Parts: sequence; C-alpha cells; structure tokens
Amino acid sequence: MRSRSHDEAMAELYRSDPALALDVINGILEDGDQAELLIVLRQLVRAYGGVQAVAEQAHLNPTQLYRTLSPKGNPALSSLIAILKAMGLRLAVQPVVSSTPAHVA
Repeated sequence: MRSRSHDEAMAELYRSDPALALDVINGILEDGDQAELLIVLRQLVRAYGGVQAVAEQAHLNPTQLYRTLSPKGNPALSSLIAILKAMGLRLAVQPVVSSTPAHVA
C-alpha cells in the first residue's frame, strides 16, 4: 500500500466533503493565520485538479499561482478572489459577534 502525504489526504477529504473545507477556511479567517490559509488553499488546489487546472480557471499563470500559494506567498486580494472563484468559493464579510455593539461613525 502506497503511503500518501498529508496534503494528498486532506485534498481527498476536501473533495469528498466540501463543507469541511468551508468550515476550515472560515475558522482560519476568524483567526487570521495567513500561513494556515495558504496551506489549506494549496490542499484545495490539489483537490480541484491541481495548479494547472485552477490557474486556468482563475485566469492566472500557473507559476504565479504556485508562488502566490507558496509558504512565503502573500496573495493580493484580486488573486485570492480569483483562486476562490475558480473553486466555486467566495470571500464574505460578516459582523464580529461580541458582547458590545460596534459603532460605525
């Protein structure tokens, strides 16, 4: 039996349970950990057919996508939106739940 990498196993899990991927991404976005977000996005890219397929759907150069999602990557908002859209996802803004109401001036 061939051993799989953690990224391969997670990609397979996200393919079979897309709701889990959403929960994981939303949890990471709440915490604001960019390194974790890039790891999960790399796993999702693998789940959605790999760098070439997602880059084509996102209208990005595959090398640009690879660099954007690298551990040292710092995706521009436009790239992040394009990558998520290629996977049928989008960013959304929600109010932070707190005990005191936020005041908008």
